Amino acid sequence: MNYETVIGIEIHCELKTKSKMFSGAPVSYGAQPNTCVNEIDLGHPGTLPSLNKEAVRKALQACMALNLKIDPLIRFDRKNYYYADLPKGFQITQQFHPIGSSGYIDIDTAEGPLRVRINRLHMEEDTAKQYHVEEESWIDFNRAGTPLVEIVSEADMRSASQAMAYVDKLRNILMYLDVTDGKMEEGSLRCDINISLRPEGTEAFGTKTEIKNINSISNIEKAVSSEIIRQKALLEAGKEVQQATRRYDDVAKDTVMMRLKEGSVDYKYFPEPNIPPIQLSQVWIDEIRNSLPELPEARALRYKTLGLNEYDIKQLVQNKALSDFFDALIPSIKNVKLAANWCCGDILSALSQKQLEEKNYQLKLSELREMINALHDQAISSKQAKDIFPHLLKGENYASIVDELKIVMVSEHSSLLKLVEETLDENPQSILDYHGGKDRALGFLVGQLMKKSKGQANPAISNQLLKTELDKRKP
Repeated sequence: MNYETVIGIEIHCELKTKSKMFSGAPVSYGAQPNTCVNEIDLGHPGTLPSLNKEAVRKALQACMALNLKIDPLIRFDRKNYYYADLPKGFQITQQFHPIGSSGYIDIDTAEGPLRVRINRLHMEEDTAKQYHVEEESWIDFNRAGTPLVEIVSEADMRSASQAMAYVDKLRNILMYLDVTDGKMEEGSLRCDINISLRPEGTEAFGTKTEIKNINSISNIEKAVSSEIIRQKALLEAGKEVQQATRRYDDVAKDTVMMRLKEGSVDYKYFPEPNIPPIQLSQVWIDEIRNSLPELPEARALRYKTLGLNEYDIKQLVQNKALSDFFDALIPSIKNVKLAANWCCGDILSALSQKQLEEKNYQLKLSELREMINALHDQAISSKQAKDIFPHLLKGENYASIVDELKIVMVSEHSSLLKLVEETLDENPQSILDYHGGKDRALGFLVGQLMKKSKGQANPAISNQLLKTELDKRKP
């Protein structure tokens, strides 16, 4: 029997704020354990929560970018349960009145464009973080109270690749908004994926399993693929899929049981009594909408008008920090395509993602721009640019580097012709190979010419001269 995969995804996204959702305690990843927490986060008697306005602003930005309908009346609910990582014994969330509902994003898949509907986006606070060491469990309360939004999709995805494309695009949108830093490896963005199989042609959903806290885009595809195989094997053997929560084991390359789900848990929700409903001003909402930053699709369209091809556009837009670097570089640039090549190649290799994000590098954009323009003008060769670039990374000036390295581009016809003739005289076999249809022969001769000129021969003129002289020496 053939089965159809049905996938829905819940994404927990930490908001990029300086303080917690309901307290003034700082948000700081990697700080000494239990140093970024206060009495409100821990639920001490007599303390009251106070809503973080910046967190609401970022949640609204996310709603707008994901085409969600906004509820301007902010209401919170109390979700009661007792885990060691929940210091208050309850979580403040938006169970019944999410700030955003009924949205969508469009993704590109191997099967063509796909619209994934988004059921809701709601605000809540994060839990503490547990560490299990041998027979002990340690708790770091720094994360408790960190502002979160949870984004819940409809079950519109049908394959591992579609799930990966959805999370990748949504993450990129949120990073362009500066709503989150999107660092899945640090837990800033975490995915729970619900997967079920059903016989092809049927409408009823099968029994789903949930894979918790997937921490990378690549692991989404691996986890979903392995779970599809596991469920299919059970169904084909006549066994039932149990409704359960599982996790993906990157070592075993398989999903592992965490706990069974026998039914809905009674969280005893009720309206949060310490946060009265808050009516958002339509003027404030409109101000946020009108000041939204450029999103990935708009940036891609802008790059298309600059003449970049689809590959370059994808490479740039998928990495916001690199794209921002490119945007800062291209004013007064003579060849945008050449600038994109350098950004997607040498720049990306030389600068770490952290350096790009924090703009923490010695390279001066004005000097890199001067080098790329010189390369476009054929004042230097590609090889010479490769020699210059390491010096630019140290913060040196382009003109000083050229003087120091004694870089010269030989473009004078008679000088180049002499070099071409010498090169051909020294490589008679390559002349025969060229006329015998071996394309690599020309590349070899160009290389020999550049070697002879110590990289100073103008490549374009040299190529033309070589072809002309080769035609004269046809056997």
